[in-house]
Amino acid sequence: MTSENRPFITCHVLDQTRGKPASSVPVTLQLVDPPNTFDATFTAQTDDNGRVSSWTQSITPQDVVYRIQKDGTVPSGGKLRWRIIFETEKYWKGTQTESFYPEVEIKFYTDLAQTHFHVPLLLGPWGFTTYRGS
Repeated sequence: MTSENRPFITCHVLDQTRGKPASSVPVTLQLVDPPNTFDATFTAQTDDNGRVSSWTQSITPQDVVYRIQKDGTVPSGGKLRWRIIFETEKYWKGTQTESFYPEVEIKFYTDLAQTHFHVPLLLGPWGFTTYRGS
């Protein structure tokens, strides 16, 4: 996938106990701030490589940014606040692994410049790590 076709926000889940991608993890992405009058909630499921490369919604996260710019509802500082929720309980049950966290919620900021943002999740049954990827 070229950078031109790549979504504005992507994610990746790796199972640290197996050293493999975590497939079939339900993921929800939602714009938190600024509040909006249109639905800015996106859903997906990680693929066999543990990645979300597209979101199931009629509009894209990029479209949301364009609308915010057009409507003039850009927050002070120009940062948009998002949250991404990984439904990890379903994944761990599928691997017959006991776990502590039923879901992982990560809140983060993006800018309005259409930079690509990647949110990796390194997942274990008793903890997780995340960082801004590339």
